[in-house]
Amino acid sequence: MKSSQKVTKLKLNTEQDNDYLLLGLVSAEPDYKLSLSLNKKFGISLRNIAPLVLPGDNNSEQTFSRFSNCVAPSDLTFSLISNRTGKNFLLNKLKNVDYLLLIQNSERNTDLNKLTLSLREIKTITAIFNIDLNTIKEKNLHYLNQ
Repeated sequence: MKSSQKVTKLKLNTEQDNDYLLLGLVSAEPDYKLSLSLNKKFGISLRNIAPLVLPGDNNSEQTFSRFSNCVAPSDLTFSLISNRTGKNFLLNKLKNVDYLLLIQNSERNTDLNKLTLSLREIKTITAIFNIDLNTIKEKNLHYLNQ
């Protein structure tokens, strides 16, 4: 008869410290026109960068356009990412959102209310959603920081 071994259970803390804000934007405008509107409103310089490429069904790839302003690491970094490509979505649980606005280094006194009020002044944006990163469970969420 075998002696029973003591099993030790370890709990891994998988929470990430998110140093960014994520906003969902609804807009019928193409990505390049929306990036121009954001550039004018916030005085930033969003530029088209390499798209976000994810594996799709049947060995295909899904590409989502990205615009980002490359600034000093101490400044706020804005990234505009398309949430849809064809009939596929980057974040499936947010099918009503057309674009994701990722704001990094947000611990630096970013006033979310002031930011959303400024975004509401852009006529081509019809809705803005604050996406709580602690409550949303989405497999593709970790791709946003690439």
